[in-house]
Amino acid sequence: MSIHNLEHLFHPRSVAVIGASERPHSVGATVFANLHAGGFGGPVYAVNPKYRALDGRPCYRCVAALPEVPELAVICTPPATVPGLIAELGERGTRAAVVLTAGLAHASGARRQTRQEAMLGAARPYRLRILGPNCVGLMVPGLGLNASFAHASALPGKLAFVSQSGALTTAVLDWARSRQIGFSHFISLGDSADIDLADVLDYLGSDPGTQSILLYVEAVRSGRKFMSAARAAARNKPVLIIKAGRVPEGAKAATSHTGALAGADDIYDAAIRRAGMLRVHSTEEMFDAAETLARARPLAGERLAIMSNGGGAGVMATDALILGGGRLAAPGAGTVAQLDAALPPTRSHGNPVDIVGDAPVERYLDTLKILGADPGSDAILLIHAPTAMVPGSEIAMALTGAPAAASRPVFTCWMGGDAVSRARQICRNAGLPTYDTPEQAVRGFLQAVAYGRNQELLMETPPSVAAGPEPDSERARQCVRAALAAGRAMLTEPEARTVLGAYGIPVVETRAAGDIDAAVAAAEAIGFPVAAKIMSRDITHKSDVGGVALDLQSAAQLRQALERMQARIRAERPDARLDGFTVQRMIIRPGAFELILGATTDPVFGPVVLFGQGGTAAERIGDRAIALPPLNVNLAKELVGRTRIAGLLAGYRDRPAIDHDALYQTLMQLSQLLCDLPEIVELDINPLLADSAGVLALDARIGVAPAAQPGAARLAIRPYPKELEETVTWRGAPLLLRPVHPEDEPAYEAFFAAMTPEDIHMRFFCMIRQPAHSQLARMTQIDYAREMAFVAIGAADGGQPAILGEARAVTDPDNLRAEFAVAVRSDCKHRGIGGLLMNKLVAYCRARGTRELVGTTLATNTAMLRLASTSGIHVVRNGQPASDGVELSLVLAQPDAGDATPRNGSRPVAI
Repeated sequence: MSIHNLEHLFHPRSVAVIGASERPHSVGATVFANLHAGGFGGPVYAVNPKYRALDGRPCYRCVAALPEVPELAVICTPPATVPGLIAELGERGTRAAVVLTAGLAHASGARRQTRQEAMLGAARPYRLRILGPNCVGLMVPGLGLNASFAHASALPGKLAFVSQSGALTTAVLDWARSRQIGFSHFISLGDSADIDLADVLDYLGSDPGTQSILLYVEAVRSGRKFMSAARAAARNKPVLIIKAGRVPEGAKAATSHTGALAGADDIYDAAIRRAGMLRVHSTEEMFDAAETLARARPLAGERLAIMSNGGGAGVMATDALILGGGRLAAPGAGTVAQLDAALPPTRSHGNPVDIVGDAPVERYLDTLKILGADPGSDAILLIHAPTAMVPGSEIAMALTGAPAAASRPVFTCWMGGDAVSRARQICRNAGLPTYDTPEQAVRGFLQAVAYGRNQELLMETPPSVAAGPEPDSERARQCVRAALAAGRAMLTEPEARTVLGAYGIPVVETRAAGDIDAAVAAAEAIGFPVAAKIMSRDITHKSDVGGVALDLQSAAQLRQALERMQARIRAERPDARLDGFTVQRMIIRPGAFELILGATTDPVFGPVVLFGQGGTAAERIGDRAIALPPLNVNLAKELVGRTRIAGLLAGYRDRPAIDHDALYQTLMQLSQLLCDLPEIVELDINPLLADSAGVLALDARIGVAPAAQPGAARLAIRPYPKELEETVTWRGAPLLLRPVHPEDEPAYEAFFAAMTPEDIHMRFFCMIRQPAHSQLARMTQIDYAREMAFVAIGAADGGQPAILGEARAVTDPDNLRAEFAVAVRSDCKHRGIGGLLMNKLVAYCRARGTRELVGTTLATNTAMLRLASTSGIHVVRNGQPASDGVELSLVLAQPDAGDATPRNGSRPVAI
């Protein structure tokens, strides 16, 4: 379940408090009082058999006695009563409840069923949604709804706050009230037995009264559900998150470097970044960031110019910027010359720009104008300390009315107290981000930078790259099956190399040998020099026991090295089984970097990919970055760029840059391997040599386990569904019908260019000369878990492959309804492409269990109406003018009993 019936929770017309009381300081008394004190406009009913009246209002003995069906119920009764009350409410017709009661995890009855399980079982037949149990409740200040036992009510505003911690909920409420911060929603999730973080994100992401979403998260249960909801919400508005539990209690036991390096917090960080959200580390940072993102204009870059009426403040800001990983703008020669002409000669000649303490208003505006025109600056930080020469309010008034303030995003810092309070208020009213200290201002700028980077990951279009070799997945599966059949949790080194080779990852020539004589024979066949290693299912890190020997020049050296290995293992690890040796060609690539590529499996987010500096000291160096698969070129590039070694890989002094394309291709092949083989739970490639000649895996280790679900199903982000590709014959030529993917953006540009303005208007109900990058990104970078777009690829004019048509369906989070649309190139209309795409889309939605396809088209769109009539789509004509929309509907499955109209009962709109 997701947003189904949540409108009854967040926008109820009536509320019943089950367990309302007159006992001072009790939960029932507090909730009842809060609902009346908040100014809620609908009726509030008290239910408690102990009373006839409460606070001069009627009190009803049970749910059945209420004069009407309460749209929302708030339950404050003992745990044993909750399942029965939920059943009564569901039967009466209530569709949402807040359960404040704690202690429902206790098992009771002969079946040893917990009361929480009984509660959910009672709610299920009626699809009654439950917030909690064990929560503080919720507030919707705009409605005057305070269905909580919090000590104070929230102020109305545009921020939504959602917390998995009850204690933090009340603390943040108190903190926000003291700073006059208001909320659209204030929600305590409690134990999230039914309504969870993803459900609330889905609802708030499309709520018009919510400008930003603030989350306090302790744990996520379903990685894919959370990622789909978070990515959808983050495309619409800023989502900020505090993730608690950053430091683990103890080290994680793992059989690979990757498992040891990929801590749970790193994985959450990767998920937050991939979802386009912004992570902060304190409630103060959260509200600062919310204000920054609400006020600041989007940044075009990351270079900050600083201007100040005092040198010290500028230096403080510079320190904070550099220590925070930011970039200081370097003004061009022309900019410096203009500043020299406009400012006193005593100023410091550089960035930060010191306009000197006696600066009049005109000097502020002149400096702002010059920096705003500088091509080397992306944003400006203006710092002002109070002086006797000119009041800060005069500067602020001039600043907010100056055209120069619109040339670059401007951040303002008014240092001091009462003397600059008016200036701060003027800037806030004008929509300029405003801060009290230079450090706070720089932190706000860096938050805007980080948020912009994360949003770019949602909007970037991967460049075209040469496709890697088609993987031989069956060959890789044979190795995995053999290991599992033998009861092994680790592949042998030769098996691991076979798996990597099957996916086009370059590996060094290696041969396995059962004993020393066989190893010598293998080395002579390969040719000296060679490297030799032990094979043991009981020893994970071979170098720890002297199980690696390099640059062996002869058979005698090899034999001597292997004998020493045997003797050492017998002495230090007598329990370990020695299965033999591997011999490989000695690779001599001077100047090559040792990298580590790996994968591990997180219980929440599934497989994750790791990249960093490799070698035997990889764990101690700790230079790594984590990403969620699937990866494309841009995501692989971003992953590499987050490590310290990335700067060296670009080349320095006489050391050339590595072949980055080869590295990115290897990361993508590794990602594909994880998508295809669900049995792989852990993987190390360490070291992976990288230089200008390419990459080469020298050592590999792969852990396996029986698969609980298909490969793609275990990923937090559903990968490209290649299995849906289909080639059909169209007018005597092949036509590829396949899901859209991010690399299609250039083809979509050509698709729109080939459509007439009239056809574009028919599809979008508006005129679009050329869609913006952000629009094209949203059309090509879709969440396959919730949306599907099939494109028809065929030969266009000139014989080049092109998009000839598309059919798209966007499903609601409950998979009840999908809004669909179809478009065909203007020069390909009336040739059957629309029908082919529509049939494929209908079959896909039906297989997914979607119940209804809905859409809207213009009454004048005869082509769409004709397609609808041949596809079994019901056309609803409402007799309105031809310019109005005509509703289209295709029922795919019958609704279950108890289903209600989807949220708000809204009419479908064009997509």
